[in-house]
This record gives sequence, C-alpha cells and structure tokens, in this order.
Amino acid sequence: MTHELTQTPEDLEKKEIIKRYRHLLRAAKRVTTKADKQLIRDAFELAVEHHKEMRRKSGEPYIFHPLAVAQIAAEEIGLGATSIACALM
Repeated sequence: MTHELTQTPEDLEKKEIIKRYRHLLRAAKRVTTKADKQLIRDAFELAVEHHKEMRRKSGEPYIFHPLAVAQIAAEEIGLGATSIACALM
C-alpha cells in the first residue's frame, strides 16, 4: 500500500497548495530580499487562512485561484513582491 492511499483528501489538498506555493516562489525571480520573501509568505498564509473554507464551483479549494493569479503576476508579467502579495490576497 502506498502512502498516498492512506492520506485524506484534505491532506492531498494541503500538499497541492504547498506545491503550488513553492512553484510560485520559483517563478518570483525578481524577489530576492528576505523582506520580499517574507511579504509573500505572510500574504500566502493570510490568504490560506481566510480562504480555507471556500471552494470554487469546480469543488477545488478557492486558494488555487489566488495562487494562479500570483503565478501569472510573477512568471508572465514579471511583477515584484508587492504585486505578488496583492494577487494572493
């Protein structure tokens, strides 16, 4: 039996949220200072907390949407930490 079979759907969602957050950080090439990284982390934690009970019509966690918007801001547009934080919130 694999470990994933014993995980709850909530555990799998949490893993996916962290995976998407790490992907965002890799895309945030312009974010280089500790303060910028902390700003993004604080915004991410705030967004996760405030959206934890929200679901999209598809049934997926709502936080996937702000993470996707922040990913676009960082990767495709090349915006900095403040804009990424705003996209998360």
